[in-house]
Amino acid sequence: MISADRLLPLWLKYREALETPVRTFEFEKFGRRFEDRTYQMGVLNLSPDSTYRETVCHTFEAALYRGKRMTLEGAAMVDIGAESTGDTADIVAAERQIDRMRPVVRALANENILVSVETYHPEVGVALLEAGAGVINLTGRVDDPSFYEAIAFHQAGIVLCYTPGENARSQDYLPPADEIFDHQLTFFKERIKLATDAGIERLWVDPGFGFALHLPDGPDRIRYQTDSILQSFRLRELGWPVTVQLTGAVYLFRDEVRVAQTSAATLAVMSRANLVRSHEVPRVQPVLNLQDFG
Repeated sequence: MISADRLLPLWLKYREALETPVRTFEFEKFGRRFEDRTYQMGVLNLSPDSTYRETVCHTFEAALYRGKRMTLEGAAMVDIGAESTGDTADIVAAERQIDRMRPVVRALANENILVSVETYHPEVGVALLEAGAGVINLTGRVDDPSFYEAIAFHQAGIVLCYTPGENARSQDYLPPADEIFDHQLTFFKERIKLATDAGIERLWVDPGFGFALHLPDGPDRIRYQTDSILQSFRLRELGWPVTVQLTGAVYLFRDEVRVAQTSAATLAVMSRANLVRSHEVPRVQPVLNLQDFG
């Protein structure tokens, strides 16, 4: 159960991390400034395999409409992906991902909308930076310094996602809950150095792509994902803002699963997450707007 008796000891134990300031930065071209508060990145799926059907766009026109609409509804950026991470989803070749995403990225960027591109292929990221993307949501381990230099050259940003394997599609299991933070800290220190040595000045850390995808939808996954969100503030000790993916459980919410992300957003704000990746922008944004009434 999530209660003050559970949260207060956690916050007191890691109070230094909770109170650590994180970087503030701007994307001048898009008129976006990210301070130490919670913002939203809205999901736009160009993969027909995505399990979250409401965010799948099958045509260019539908994708452009969704990107514009989410921005009006409060999303600070639009996150576009062309390959699902589901176990049964098809692997999409890098060239095909570029072909799917480039027209949408270019059109939204021309509307002055900050676009992030979800990929673990460096060639996809570089091609879409050239098309106007402002952020790379990196869901894999890339060691090539030239990739990070390209991001810095475009004055873009990066979301570094923790992956226990090579990428979000790898079949590697997450470490146990009581060990994962140490694994993440080691991972991020190494990745942050790669990025900042290349000149990147806009960066988020994400503790895990989806959280425990190897667990079936049920009590164990709910506990793991909830704990991951509640403890995500500990990554603030790195000095960079923290991203979390808002999770949802059919097991728990059943027919009302579309409101699950509102519940997760409440936990994320309590945990001082700086950016939440959301499929339900209009349902989540009022939770984030409560920050203005504190």
